[in-house]
Amino acid sequence: MTGLYELHATPVPDWSPPAVPDAVTSLRGVHCQLEPLSAERHAALLYRAYVGHDHVWDYLPYGPFSSSAQYHRWVREVEQDPAVQFYAIRNASTGAFEGVASFLRISPKDGSIEVGHINFSPALQRTRAGTEALYLMMEWAFDAGYRRFEWKCNALNAGSRRAAQRLGLSYEGVFRQATVVKGRNRDTAWFAAIDTEWPALREAFRAWLNPSNFREDGQQIESLTDLTQLVRVSSDPTL
Repeated sequence: MTGLYELHATPVPDWSPPAVPDAVTSLRGVHCQLEPLSAERHAALLYRAYVGHDHVWDYLPYGPFSSSAQYHRWVREVEQDPAVQFYAIRNASTGAFEGVASFLRISPKDGSIEVGHINFSPALQRTRAGTEALYLMMEWAFDAGYRRFEWKCNALNAGSRRAAQRLGLSYEGVFRQATVVKGRNRDTAWFAAIDTEWPALREAFRAWLNPSNFREDGQQIESLTDLTQLVRVSSDPTL
């Protein structure tokens, strides 16, 4: 007798858990390069990019840092944490390291991986380098064999919610009272893309990043949001 689970659950034939990103995996694009985060190589340079911009830490569970030494200690700690893989992002147009992002909640057995701890300095925000950095992380995850690419953020962080949708990630709801961050409640908004959506998303990214999509003054002709909206299966009702 066949049970309901067997009738309705989709088989995953020949499933093989993908590899875990490691500290030797660098990602290189046209506009940026992502290097595994190193306290010795990157901490002082990144701290310099963040100085005077304390607002970039508002929705993160740590920071702002009062000194380069304090930030260096934090980077050294996360560099040694096996549960996350942080990257320093170098903007090719400036040659400077201007932000970080990481893989976390890495579950090869389920084929699920999350991008998070995204902290772009103002110099990296709203740039082709910043967009390409996240595209490269998504590309690595799906090419490695992950089935699900997640993005979670504080539900109050409208900028992060817009960014997730712009990248083509579908809205999956809000977990109420998910955590306590810096002594305050955090409701968490969930977004994700899955492997069957990736081919169309990849083409959207490539179309947006193509030099022909930008005028001489650097302004985009077609927005990435418009290019990805047909791939998303659900939209954030707050936006």
